[in-house]
Amino acid sequence: MKKQKIKKSTLKELFKYIKKYTPLLILSIIFAVASVVLTLYIPIIIGNAIDYIVDADRVELDKISPLLIKVGIFAIIIALCQWLMNNINNKITFNVTKDVRNDAFDKIEKLPLKYIDSHSYGEIVSRMISDVDTFADGLLMGFSQFFTGIVTIIGTLVFMLILSPVITIVVVVFTPLSLLIAGFISKKTYSLFGKQASARAEQTAIIDENITNLKLVKAFSHEDEAIEKFDKANEELKKASTKTIFFSSLVNPTTRFVNALVYAGVALVGALIAIGNISVATISVGTLSCFLSYANQFAKPFNEISGVVTELQNATACASRVFELINEENEMPDKDNAIVLDNVSGDVELNNVEFSYTPDKELIKNLNLSVKSGQRIAIVGPTGCGKTTLINLLMRFYDVNKGEIRVDGYDIRDITRASLRKGYGMVLQETWLQNGTIRDNIAMGKPDATLDEIIEAAKASYAHSFIKRLPNGYDTIVSDENSSLSQGQKQLLCIARIMLALPPMLILDEATSSIDTRTELKIQGAFARLMKGRTSFIVAHRLSTIKEADVILVMNKGNIVEMGNHEELLNKGGFYANLYNSQFEPSEE
Repeated sequence: MKKQKIKKSTLKELFKYIKKYTPLLILSIIFAVASVVLTLYIPIIIGNAIDYIVDADRVELDKISPLLIKVGIFAIIIALCQWLMNNINNKITFNVTKDVRNDAFDKIEKLPLKYIDSHSYGEIVSRMISDVDTFADGLLMGFSQFFTGIVTIIGTLVFMLILSPVITIVVVVFTPLSLLIAGFISKKTYSLFGKQASARAEQTAIIDENITNLKLVKAFSHEDEAIEKFDKANEELKKASTKTIFFSSLVNPTTRFVNALVYAGVALVGALIAIGNISVATISVGTLSCFLSYANQFAKPFNEISGVVTELQNATACASRVFELINEENEMPDKDNAIVLDNVSGDVELNNVEFSYTPDKELIKNLNLSVKSGQRIAIVGPTGCGKTTLINLLMRFYDVNKGEIRVDGYDIRDITRASLRKGYGMVLQETWLQNGTIRDNIAMGKPDATLDEIIEAAKASYAHSFIKRLPNGYDTIVSDENSSLSQGQKQLLCIARIMLALPPMLILDEATSSIDTRTELKIQGAFARLMKGRTSFIVAHRLSTIKEADVILVMNKGNIVEMGNHEELLNKGGFYANLYNSQFEPSEE
């Protein structure tokens, strides 16, 4: 019952997208009807022609020629109608899939980060690419054959009733068998196609994970484990696909068998009527040949529709996964009266903040902090203590569970996200470059920047020297995944963005982790100048880099356990002193 509801809701979602192209859909149906009517009329013309040559003493060739010319003209019109119909169907299909992909990508931009963090990237990519492609194939087949098949069935039935109601009864009696068989198998295949799509998504996630991190896989000699994991996922996909194809392949041969029975029944009854053994009706040999043609044409759509039903089951299963993504709950929108934060001074307060990613695992509890404009706040502590989580809360990537965070006296939940994040300049340990020129990448935070401003920012971040050595300088095309730049050079470009944008507040999360020591010393000097007068939050594992901070927050298990400047905390001889001194102690064997 639940699966049927899912299917109905998926079809309902699909019709919302198709509704936009109703005029094209109507035009496609018109061409389909015209094509089918003319196709069904041709057997009547051929039947009349056969009646003109059925008797050896009565062959009227002069009457046959006009009929053959008419058949040729109709055949050309049918071909034209089908060509136009297919073009329209293609346009509808690929416009719908374009709209679905646009909505899916738009949804990703609006999803809360907790959704992205809780799903593998490969699985999300699979929904947007593989599932939408499969959905498009099924939709195209549905438009191309489903409507034509339905019209053919109705039209053939009408023509047969006009020619001979008796023989038509033979056809109609056997027809429901095809529908029952197709319906029974389609119910079974829907859930199987869903399992197949899930298995395919899991495999895509593994492929994406291993290609993205191939250096790590090789560095840890993890190739055998990766292959074993992939083989297992591949085997699951094979099993799911084999079972799905087996059941879906049953539809066509079983319906063909039923249709062969229909054809045999029509031939037998029609022949007996034609030779006069059944007196309830009379038909000519030409009409019988026409009826046999109709019996084939009446059966053919059931075979096609059974194939279409199978494809539509697959398409619907994939579409349900895409629509599941599209219908995910958006990130909580800004309030209607949300404040646009201008001229940020940089006063930040955290009052009784509590936060956890999952309800059963506490992370930050009763966190209080007051930061004055222009202060440099360093955040240190062991891995997993909540440093990056605190940054996520400041940027409002996540909302606090309890308490409040204030910037310039305003609760950040009352401020528009865009203006809040515009107030921060952020450099992370994980670099990211968009696919474009170095110039575009540096100007991301200030799109209207001139080339001179970009160069000055690059010089301030010590990136100018290596940019000049690149083939096209600032017009060199780079990307995050495919680039000749080292990790350190990428990080310098990310720092250059901040140097160009000059935001009122800074977040530096291991901003110099990939840079050599000599360049790091220079960058630290540049950062010192940049941070002057700006509220700055610095996350660092190398404690030697945060000695000059105004306040050092020492975090452990989600709490601030110590607070003060470098000298004060060393003199305390507490948690920070132990962390700091451990950098210089030899490791115990």
